[in-house]
Parts: sequence; C-alpha cells; structure tokens
Amino acid sequence: MIQCKDCEFYDKSRSDEGAFTCDPFTNIKEPECLAKWQLIRINQMVSTYQATLGYYRKLAPMQEKMFKAMERELDDMSEAESWKIADDDLDETVDDDIDSDEKHNV
Repeated sequence: MIQCKDCEFYDKSRSDEGAFTCDPFTNIKEPECLAKWQLIRINQMVSTYQATLGYYRKLAPMQEKMFKAMERELDDMSEAESWKIADDDLDETVDDDIDSDEKHNV
C-alpha cells in the first residue's frame, strides 16, 4: 500500500498539515485511499459541527433574552388589545349558541 506522504496527490503545507488533492471519483490510487479520504471528510464535518455548536453556545444567552423580551412585548400587546378580543369572543359565542339552537330546532 502506498503511503500518503509518497503520493503525488499529497501536499504538505507550512503548518505541517497534509493537504490532499485526490478526488475519489477521478484519481484515487488504492482502495485504502478511499477509506482515508472518508475519514478526513468525516473529521472535517465533525470539526465544523463543533465550531457551529460553539457559536450557538455563545448566542444562547442573547437568544434567551430576546425571547423573554418578545414574550413581554406580546403579552403587553395582548393586554392592550384584550378589550377588543373580549367583545369579539362574546359575539362568537353568541353566534355559536344561536347556530346550535337552530340545529336542535330543526
């Protein structure tokens, strides 16, 4: 089995990390290369996911504050408009009672 460091599709960067230019659909040399390529991609996905989680952890306190502020605003709005809703609810219940009475009379 060929080692990655000996492969023509491997470049070593300045930070001593390997850079792979191989593509599993066009220029892969050995079956083991595919397994290595998959491991590298999974590792990249995991590190990206962890970075995303870290970002979400930073945002969580701000989101909680925003949700609480929005809830207070919505509660204030509903309290301010409660006089409108109470009248509308009474009208709807009266209409529903009239409809149910008509059904029973038929």
